[in-house]
Parts: sequence; structure tokens; C-alpha cells
Amino acid sequence: MAYLLVVVLNKTEKLEDILERLIEVDVRGATIIDSVGMGRTLESEIPIFGTLQEILNAGKGRRPENKTIFTVIKEEKTLIDAERVIKDELSGFKEPGTGIMFVLPIMDFTGLSPSLKEEEEALKEHRKIEKIV
Repeated sequence: MAYLLVVVLNKTEKLEDILERLIEVDVRGATIIDSVGMGRTLESEIPIFGTLQEILNAGKGRRPENKTIFTVIKEEKTLIDAERVIKDELSGFKEPGTGIMFVLPIMDFTGLSPSLKEEEEALKEHRKIEKIV
């Protein structure tokens, strides 16, 4: 089974560090999109909500946007490693407003790059064929 790992990242300054660490654990690609949370969207519609946001964010700086990371992961070990490095970079999501991370199972997919392990196995197989020929 494959997995879709989604991270909505409010601490956008951590994006590059997270992506670099994902590469280290064999996550070979991800899609990152700009996103905006519900609270930020509603603050202009419901003035009291905007005022509450101002109070809660006092001294923390406003986060007008966030980044959403999507990545498809084929192997459970890679998923566990990816979750671990993201939690490590974000102090376990303990600080309010850090973001959210979740995983969904994927029944089928196409077009994903091979993992490092798959590339190594393919190279070994290719070498075996060259020796036979």
C-alpha cells in the first residue's frame, strides 16, 4: 500500500529544512502549494473573528499564508521516517499554530519516481543482464 502524507505548514520558514530532511529519508518528490487557513479567510467577513485573531497572535507576527506539502510514499518505513523528521523539525507540533500533518492510504497511483532502493535493484538487474550478454 502507498500513502499520501499531507503537511499544512504554518511555520513557512521551516519549509526548506523539512524538504531537505525528507530527501535524506528517501522521499523523492513533493508538491508544495500556497494555502490560506479558514481563520485568515473569515477575518474580513466576521470582524470579531479578526479581532480575536489579533489578540491570539499578539507578538507572534501574523501568518497570512501557509504552505501545504503533498507527497506520495510507497513504503511504510519511509513514511515513518518522514513523519519523524517533520515532527522533529516542528517540535512535535506542540506549539499552537504550527500546522497539521495527516496520512491517507492510497489504493493505486501512477507516475511516481522510483525509490533509491528500487533504482539500486534495477541497476543490479541491468548489470546481471550485461554479464549474460
